Amino acid sequence: MKWQTLAQEVINGKELSNEEAMEILNADDDELLPLLHGAFTIRKHYFGKKVKLNMIMNAKSGYCPEDCGYCAQSSKSTAPIEKYPFITKEQILEGARIAFENKIGTYCIVASGRGPTRKDVNVVSEAVKEIKEKYGLKVCACLGILKEEQAEQLKEAGVDRYNHNINTSERHHEFITTTHTYQDRINTIDIVKKHGLSPCSGAIIGMKETKQDVVDIARALRALDADSIPVNFLHAIEGTKLEGTNELNPRYCLKVLALFRYMNPTKEIRISGGREVNLRSLQPLGLYAANSIFVGDYLTTEGQEKNQDYKMLEDLGFEIELTEKQQELLNV
Repeated sequence: MKWQTLAQEVINGKELSNEEAMEILNADDDELLPLLHGAFTIRKHYFGKKVKLNMIMNAKSGYCPEDCGYCAQSSKSTAPIEKYPFITKEQILEGARIAFENKIGTYCIVASGRGPTRKDVNVVSEAVKEIKEKYGLKVCACLGILKEEQAEQLKEAGVDRYNHNINTSERHHEFITTTHTYQDRINTIDIVKKHGLSPCSGAIIGMKETKQDVVDIARALRALDADSIPVNFLHAIEGTKLEGTNELNPRYCLKVLALFRYMNPTKEIRISGGREVNLRSLQPLGLYAANSIFVGDYLTTEGQEKNQDYKMLEDLGFEIELTEKQQELLNV
């Protein structure tokens, strides 16, 4: 009853104390199902049994000057990845068509690098205008550190959301990257919000942070009022600073998802990169806390075969959430 009581208090407006948040992460494995039941109570209150589907289009791969320790596209990485410059408008539109046909609600245009060039923003802007007209998808851009005028242009073009993850706690940030600051990331989120774009920001769990760091990340995202919170679980890539790191197990990952739901009850919690290798056979349980997943491949790592995801949702009795225009176009 403890977790159910806490869940109801959260629905009634309570913000978790540090002690309550740590208690979630430190919960005995025997408490996992009651903990998730509480998380599901919150999730169902705000989102019912609907699941949002997201798909990534890797619009530019590699050639990044940043030194992020988790990333195969980093300037310090020796991982053998495919590298290419910013793709064309036509390639972005083709990805949108695939997303539409697969009932993806949010199409995420992601590019490596410190931040976009004027040409990059122009290509995205031109593509998004057509995507909105043809497919009615929600569009999220993730192009790095953003300038005021770039945010304004993306908003005018029809971009709905902008992703810029804080990734880790402010305390742990310098262990992960030194080529930009934690405040640089916060500033971009502030610019996004200022220009009317929906802020999307999340975390990567499993990068040698402490449990207190995880609590601090969840609380920082609450303070930022991020509408969408992607929770990634480190998929350590050979050739990166964090290669060989393997601190996670499926049960702890579920406790992290529960924490993010209790801490950010009204927000889209998205199980993101690394779910397949870290949650493994317990992936379905994650959706009792989260209400959103990526379908298909990520940036430099492969995702689960999409039919497995659709079957998982069907087996759970959950419903895919579409935009209104998608419903019209698909005659749903």
